[in-house]
Amino acid sequence: MTIGADLHTLTGAYAAHALDGAERTDFERHLAQCPACAAEVAEFTATLARLGAAEALQPPPELKARVMAALPAVRQLAPSGAEVAAGHAAPRQRGRFARNWPKLALAASVALATGFGALAVQQHDQADRARAEAARLADQQAAFGTLLTAPDAKTATGTAGSGVGTVVWSQSRGEAGFLAAGLPALPQGKTYQLWFNDAGTMRPAGLLPQSNGSLVLSGPIDGAAGVGVTVEPSGGSQHPSGNPVLLLPFS
Repeated sequence: MTIGADLHTLTGAYAAHALDGAERTDFERHLAQCPACAAEVAEFTATLARLGAAEALQPPPELKARVMAALPAVRQLAPSGAEVAAGHAAPRQRGRFARNWPKLALAASVALATGFGALAVQQHDQADRARAEAARLADQQAAFGTLLTAPDAKTATGTAGSGVGTVVWSQSRGEAGFLAAGLPALPQGKTYQLWFNDAGTMRPAGLLPQSNGSLVLSGPIDGAAGVGVTVEPSGGSQHPSGNPVLLLPFS
């Protein structure tokens, strides 16, 4: 590897920990003497940190809590007043309890099994949805990380209210990605839509349903001047229905 111009292209790969030992050593030696690369690495590192924070998932409520909440609905055999007063059961009553215990145990087991069965189905559905969402996020993060490691990857960041939007793009790959962190929450039935800005004409590039998250934009850059973000009805629009809340240039 040639120390100099080639090392300037490794800022994204270094921030993503994608360099091996020799490359990393050479690049860190170069980094100590190159303020431009140091600033670019800091930008990429901050973008990756926002990506991780934006994609964090909260696990579903614990099954134990649901089971404990369901226990009061399971009927129990209450002791008679005489038993409580005497502190023990009479022989005939103990015998009756002994005879009825298998039936009571069966009834309790059926009640618990029914409750556990319903919870198991619910948990299974939640687990399937969680796995599908985790797989989608993993794919998006992998694609976003690959884009960050492109030799010519660049970033631009803007704010919308208290939120932050970052666009990452690579002209050599013709790809762009968008990362949102803390954008204003949208009312039900609304979504954030991404657009390629083709000299003032907006081209649909994907939907971001939540205020946090990332996606690699659909379609090639193809000469676009930048990326815009608008608020649209769920499902998206063919043309922007309002002014962009973010407009980030490729420059």
